[in-house]
Amino acid sequence: MLGDVLREQRRRLGLTQEELAERAGVSVRTICHVETGRIERPRPATVRRLADALALTGPRLDEFQQAATGISHTPPAAQPAYPETKSVPAQLPPPHPGFSGRTEQLSALNALLDGATDRPTTGTVVISAISGTAGVGKTALAVHWASRVAARFPDGQLYVNLRGFHPAGAVMTSAEAVRVFLDAFEVPAERVPAGTEAQFGLYRRLCAGKRVLVLLDNARDAEQVRPLLPGAPGCLALVTSRNQLTGLVASDGAHPLRVDLLTMTEARELLAHRLGPARLAEDPGAVTEIINRCARLPLALSIVAARAATDPHFRLAEFAGELRGTGTGTGTGAGLDPFSDDDPATDVRAVFSWSYHRLGPEAARLFRLLGLHPGPDTTAPAAAALTGLRPGQIRTYLAELTRAHLLNQHAPGRFTFHDLLRAYATELTHEHDPEADGRAALHRLLDHYLHTAATASETLSWYRDPIPLADPGPDTAPEELNGPAHALTWFTAELPNLAAAVRTAARAGFETHAWQLAWTMAAFFDLAGHWPEWVATHQQALDATRRTGDTVGEARTRRNLARVRSRQGRHQDALVHLRRALSLGRELADPVGQAQALRNMSAVLGRRGQHADALDLAQQALSLFQAAGHRIGQGRVLNQIGWHLSLLGDHRHAVDHCRQSLRILQELGDRDGEGATWDSLGRAHHHLGGHQEAIVCFTHSLRLRRERDDLGEIAETLDHLAESHLSLGARAEAVACWREALELLERLGHMSAARVRERLGSAQPTGV
Repeated sequence: MLGDVLREQRRRLGLTQEELAERAGVSVRTICHVETGRIERPRPATVRRLADALALTGPRLDEFQQAATGISHTPPAAQPAYPETKSVPAQLPPPHPGFSGRTEQLSALNALLDGATDRPTTGTVVISAISGTAGVGKTALAVHWASRVAARFPDGQLYVNLRGFHPAGAVMTSAEAVRVFLDAFEVPAERVPAGTEAQFGLYRRLCAGKRVLVLLDNARDAEQVRPLLPGAPGCLALVTSRNQLTGLVASDGAHPLRVDLLTMTEARELLAHRLGPARLAEDPGAVTEIINRCARLPLALSIVAARAATDPHFRLAEFAGELRGTGTGTGTGAGLDPFSDDDPATDVRAVFSWSYHRLGPEAARLFRLLGLHPGPDTTAPAAAALTGLRPGQIRTYLAELTRAHLLNQHAPGRFTFHDLLRAYATELTHEHDPEADGRAALHRLLDHYLHTAATASETLSWYRDPIPLADPGPDTAPEELNGPAHALTWFTAELPNLAAAVRTAARAGFETHAWQLAWTMAAFFDLAGHWPEWVATHQQALDATRRTGDTVGEARTRRNLARVRSRQGRHQDALVHLRRALSLGRELADPVGQAQALRNMSAVLGRRGQHADALDLAQQALSLFQAAGHRIGQGRVLNQIGWHLSLLGDHRHAVDHCRQSLRILQELGDRDGEGATWDSLGRAHHHLGGHQEAIVCFTHSLRLRRERDDLGEIAETLDHLAESHLSLGARAEAVACWREALELLERLGHMSAARVRERLGSAQPTGV
């Protein structure tokens, strides 16, 4: 009896009548009536739907059909409940004729397929989830590779564009997609089950025992994809998406494959394929600029290549100029306008919009405001400041942008996007966010960087005279830094952002932020070098202070700018800045500022060999520091006096002044100043003939200077220590010191490198 067979098969699968009804697309009443015998001969369509829903095959299917027809054998004319098909689908679109590069990704896909072939009995379908930002060439890669390996899937290749990011929101459902696949297998319409679940079951049975490749292109999420995955070993599914599809990786064993921007070499290959190597060879500089302006994004490069191919009489420099925005007066590039097109599929702005419009409101606002961020990357605390949200909240939205490939987490906790996405974000914020909101966001970001940098500066160089900072806004939370190592790490990671922030602040009317942020960075520059960045940030800061008449900021900035100029050997430039700083200190009635300017001038004159004049300036600075009760200044300038006395030949008085300096600096805990003073004391003892005592002093200095990790100061002490070793006949020790000093000075680009190289050469045995 059919009712008994139906009940037995339903219970075998653990289904309720309601669940079976939903699977089969029939009513619960029908199933109840069949099982109780009230319906003995259901319609053939109902029988097929129930058989498909129960996944019946072989003897079970035969038994079910016999019970449904009321006879003990299958009549000759009977049709099976699901169709046999010998159709071999071949749905792959043609590979893109301009495809190039992607060697690493193609190799990864080959390895995945080869590994599956080596393990044919694992019982699972192989899935590769290919993800990447809009326009990066995910579909081109998938289609290119699938076409290359199609012969390894002789039972068919299925393809469907799921339209996960369609501009009109017309996302293809899984139910629509499975009908595409059933049509590809040429299943007669009358044999397609009515229920969606039954259709999925039929699709999987058609793939069972076969080698079928399934390319699911442009998926929105894992839920859209899962019903379309073939369920049998021997099949392979490729899924492309702008989202990361982490659920597919975690739950379905998909192998993630990220498609990033092209390398420079791959970008050139793409252009050469489209335009010919000869045309690229005519102007390599223009080619490089086109690649950079296109952010190495394949879609953007393809658009420019198509236009260049259409106008072969135009030089590539003309297209580079268009991308540069020549004639716009902005000097910042032409944004996305050169990549516009009547076809939405090849219009960069439209393609980006399909991802943007899928975002939640807070993630969309964050994306827009990131267009205002001046630096190359951001962190959660900086993004929180930009939006006025808490770091805990912002991480959710950063993750959403990362999943959508509108941001890339290029290092742990650090997020970036390429220049064309940045241009798109900037367009959006100017379009959607009031100007006042954008300015407030930039103000919060600058507050964040300034106050965190001030904390880092204080941690590294607590002895510096503080600057008057306004309190940060209520929606800005500076980062907490735990000790000098953390402060140094933070400065190192944020240097490009801080330099960009100074530049933007100076241009955008935040002049006070500009000079104060530059001032905080000097503590880092002291230790790590980066002299070009030191000069650039402080020159921008100086221009800002002069533009606004901020004499306090100008004096501070000039003193710092003079220090780096002197280190670069540009002593006259340094003296010009220091004389102006001294004059401003007098106008401001700032004795400490005057003393600092005099002390710095003394150091510059000392580097020029004018030690008598340098000594006089240092003694003037000492008087001002003493009058102001500035103990750190007294301790440090006493060391300078001792240094100049030694260079003038008065080594015994030099020792006296250095010992006074040591007492003050050790009392105050100024280990940086103490390290410098031990170095001066060592030099005085060296010239008094006390080479062993000098070595002891230099060893103390080196320990303290290594602790601070100021490369220039470490090199200076190593140079002095080498001289004392050589005086005692310890040539090997001297050579080791000079070698290390030379390495540090060359790393810094220091003017003393040539002198140390010469000393090293003369100290080494011939032939070494």
